[in-house]
Amino acid sequence: MASPFDLTQDPTQWPAFPGPLPCPEQTVEPAWIDYNGHMNMAYYHVAFDRAVDFAYDQLGLGARYVETAQASLFTAEVHVCYLQELSLGEHFTVSWQLLGFDQKRLHFFEHLHAGDRLIATSEQMALHVSMATRRTAPFPEDALARLEYVAKAHAPLPRPPQQGRVLGIPQV
Repeated sequence: MASPFDLTQDPTQWPAFPGPLPCPEQTVEPAWIDYNGHMNMAYYHVAFDRAVDFAYDQLGLGARYVETAQASLFTAEVHVCYLQELSLGEHFTVSWQLLGFDQKRLHFFEHLHAGDRLIATSEQMALHVSMATRRTAPFPEDALARLEYVAKAHAPLPRPPQQGRVLGIPQV
C-alpha cells in the first residue's frame, strides 16, 4: 500500500496519522500451529513483521523506499510478550505505535489483539541502513519530517506497560 504522505504537498496538508496505526487483519494459518495446538511463538514474529511492513509503507519507508532511496530499516532488537494463546483460524489485528526516533533509529511498539483480547506485544528498535554500505546512515530530511509528524500524533498516547521490560529472574 502506498504512503498517505504526498511529498509534493505541504506537510500541513498531510492527513491525520492515526495512533496507534491499525494494520490489516490477519488469520492464524494451519502451518502456524504447533504440537501444543496453538500458534507457535515464531509466527507471532511473522505476524508482527507483516504489520511492520504495512506501517513502513504508510510512513513511506517500505519496499518502494528501498528501491528509490537505496536505504532500509533493519531490526536491531525485539522484545515480545506472549500474553494469551491464538488458535487455528482466529482473526487478529496488530496496531503500530511510534515511541521515538532519532537520526538513525526507530523505536516502536505493537499490540496484537484478537477481538478485545490483548494476545501479545512487541517492542522493537530498527536501524536506518544504507543499502550501498550496509551500515547505519541518517534518515533523509523528508523521512525525518514524516517521522516527526507521526511522533507528534503518537506523543499523547499512553506508553505501553510492557515497554522497556527486562528479562531475568530476580536474585533472592
